[in-house]
Amino acid sequence: MEPDIYDDLDGQVALVTGANRGIGRQIAENLRDLGATVYAGSRSVTNETPEGTERVLLDVTQEGDIEDVVDGLFADQGKLDILVNNAGIGGDGEDIVAEPTDKIDRTLGVNLRGPMLMCKHAVPLLLQSDAGRVVNVSSGMGALEEGQSGGFPSYRISKTGLNGLTVYLDGQYGDDGLIANSVCPGWVRTDMGGEEADRPVEKGAETPTWLARFEAGSPSGKFWRDKEVLDW
Repeated sequence: MEPDIYDDLDGQVALVTGANRGIGRQIAENLRDLGATVYAGSRSVTNETPEGTERVLLDVTQEGDIEDVVDGLFADQGKLDILVNNAGIGGDGEDIVAEPTDKIDRTLGVNLRGPMLMCKHAVPLLLQSDAGRVVNVSSGMGALEEGQSGGFPSYRISKTGLNGLTVYLDGQYGDDGLIANSVCPGWVRTDMGGEEADRPVEKGAETPTWLARFEAGSPSGKFWRDKEVLDW
């Protein structure tokens, strides 16, 4: 697929969750460098976000934070063109029998419920854009075609659900112009991915940034890695 993409994002507004470190920080920097006004979400007021972005307090498990950020963004900008659901937490190697319930609740709360609430409150603004985009940072570990053995149960299931959210958004709002895609950034050297990971942050952020540049009529409802569609 060869979608038409914006050469620059001047005049567009983006909101990136989990933008204080790792892939989210790099995506925020990339969108800023492309000319977008970037609201960089972080769940702590003490976390630093990229220079030249608008730092906002945003814990995606707290619906009040989400409402405040979206309302404030509308008051300041009157629009939203791009939502990047990046905030997420990892898991561990335990199977579902051994995984503590509080870990299950926490992982699903951040990785799936959080993006759902972000969309609940941000979609009305995105639909006012000429090409509102949602980019969900997912994982190949959530792809049904890749098998689901090997531990990390709540993480895998949360990312499978995130891909499901992507398909839902396309099915429900695609005819209204919303472009929703999910992306596997690969195994990236971040606090979550660890030092053994085989990709730098810049590579992990490349395809999410590219998806955030899609113009109206571009592919939607897909799962991507390295700018190629994956079966999920």
